[in-house]
Amino acid sequence: MKQFKFEYNGSEDLAQKLLEFKTRCSDTEKRVFQIYTEDLDPEKIAEVSDTVERVFPNDMYFGCSTSGNIVDCQLAGTISVVCTVFERETTQFRIFQYDTSKMSVDEIAADIVEQSKLNPWVKGIEMYFTIPQCSTTRFCAGLKDVAPDVQIFGAVACSDDITSDDSCLFSKGNGYSENAILVVFYGGEDFYVESINLTGWKPLGRKFIVTKSNGSVLYELDGIPAYRVYKKYLNIKNDENFFYNTLEFPLFYEHNDTTILRTPVSSNEDDSITMSSDIDVGSVVRVSYGDPATIVESIKQDSLKIAEFCPNVIHIFSCAARRAFWGDKEPTFEIYPLSGIAPTVGFFSHGEFIRAKENLNQHNVTLVFAAMREGRKRNFEVKTVPMDENLQSKVPVVSRMATFISVVAQELEDTNQKLEMMNEKLRVAAIVDGLTGLYNRKEIQSRISKSLEKVKDEKFSLIMLDIDNFKQVNDTYGHQEGDNVIIALANILNSKDKAYAGSSSAGRWGGEEFMMLLNNTDVSSAALIADLIRQCFAHITFPLARKQTISIGVTQAKADDTADSLCTRVDTALYEAKRTGKNKVIVF
Repeated sequence: MKQFKFEYNGSEDLAQKLLEFKTRCSDTEKRVFQIYTEDLDPEKIAEVSDTVERVFPNDMYFGCSTSGNIVDCQLAGTISVVCTVFERETTQFRIFQYDTSKMSVDEIAADIVEQSKLNPWVKGIEMYFTIPQCSTTRFCAGLKDVAPDVQIFGAVACSDDITSDDSCLFSKGNGYSENAILVVFYGGEDFYVESINLTGWKPLGRKFIVTKSNGSVLYELDGIPAYRVYKKYLNIKNDENFFYNTLEFPLFYEHNDTTILRTPVSSNEDDSITMSSDIDVGSVVRVSYGDPATIVESIKQDSLKIAEFCPNVIHIFSCAARRAFWGDKEPTFEIYPLSGIAPTVGFFSHGEFIRAKENLNQHNVTLVFAAMREGRKRNFEVKTVPMDENLQSKVPVVSRMATFISVVAQELEDTNQKLEMMNEKLRVAAIVDGLTGLYNRKEIQSRISKSLEKVKDEKFSLIMLDIDNFKQVNDTYGHQEGDNVIIALANILNSKDKAYAGSSSAGRWGGEEFMMLLNNTDVSSAALIADLIRQCFAHITFPLARKQTISIGVTQAKADDTADSLCTRVDTALYEAKRTGKNKVIVF
């Protein structure tokens, strides 16, 4: 596979270049021409397309509008024409162009899936969109049934004004369209494709939870109108420049097991924000910013992966926001390392697509590379193109400040988490007995009082337990063994696998005495539970104290009870169990 480039300087000049190129071409070769243009004038595009078709009447062409053309990792002229020559007989490609004004995205996605099944040679699907008028989420989901080993990648066409909705697609036999999806199938027995994406953007500041959204309209973050987050933290106004001003600060979140950057498309009068794709309620998002050092390091690592693939050509789709980030002087700075690997062609886009783990996702502010190769890997020496690290110093000081703010925000977040953990420990310590892990007396009393407030509607019972002859255990075997006995009973009361676990609250009443509250339980059921606890405890053998027993009192709360009357009654039942021989259950 080879790539040949032609800068457009008028139809006569282009025709002369193509005719000269044709003298070196074989009639048996398969060729396809890509035309990328910052000029959206249909007449100008027709002029270029007609010139290509006049010289190569049997060859296919396709193209789109852009926010800047990329050829050999350099920003190219206003109109770029590139010819890819396939050298293997087994290589195949097909071009489809769909009119989105006549077909729904569901119908288009279904047809692409069907075409991929009818053409099992497909290895890669390249997609081009005009700027969508609605979310692309359904379209992406509709391609899930494409064979999992097929690479899917592409981008949204753009214009030199990235705030504009103007864009176009065109192809041989289908013509010019401002409402279309163009799809190119690549494949064959000896054809290989590998796609990679990277961002280099990092989360900035605090996390937000999406609390209200509807499809691609984001209404609230943490209950705050979404626009006000951009207003408060970035001082971005809700005006016609909103899209341009938020390009470099997309939302950063996890979706389909991959990191997604999503830029707002527009702000609305109700302070909601329309996004380029859906964001579900419950998603955790953060405003993000571009970190030059991360970008440079990422591209170095990914260029090594691409070099290992040994591509013949590389297609590049880079978000227009990245061009704005690096500035007009060095818009392709970050992709320099690729120039020593293989010929490259691509453009600055309005949005990028790539498949990851069988899920197709739309990204923003992202770089997508599609490396293609015919035949097996060949051994060749990659020419390393050094990156001018000094260019990082040209990045606006806001990026340096963003790094500082991000680190400080992370430190504050870590501190808040530690404080929350400490507060939780303090809260637990205030209501839990330190030795047993059960509620302390104050907490179990509080729960009894709360249950009494609704006793007319929800019945409940109390069980009071006391370890028999506990003073003798302490005096004979020591307090450590006494603690072992107390903990063993507490573990039974706090057991999560017992039938009563879901409706009970147990607490240490004092010393060797315990109280258990059983919601939605009458006295007869409570008595059965109490006897079960008694039997379980009686079967435990302690290292020194051997077997021990407990006495239990049981009563059911009445509508006219107070906390004092209820506790006195269950205490009386316990006293009766002690008085009449211990190791038994007495119901008042």
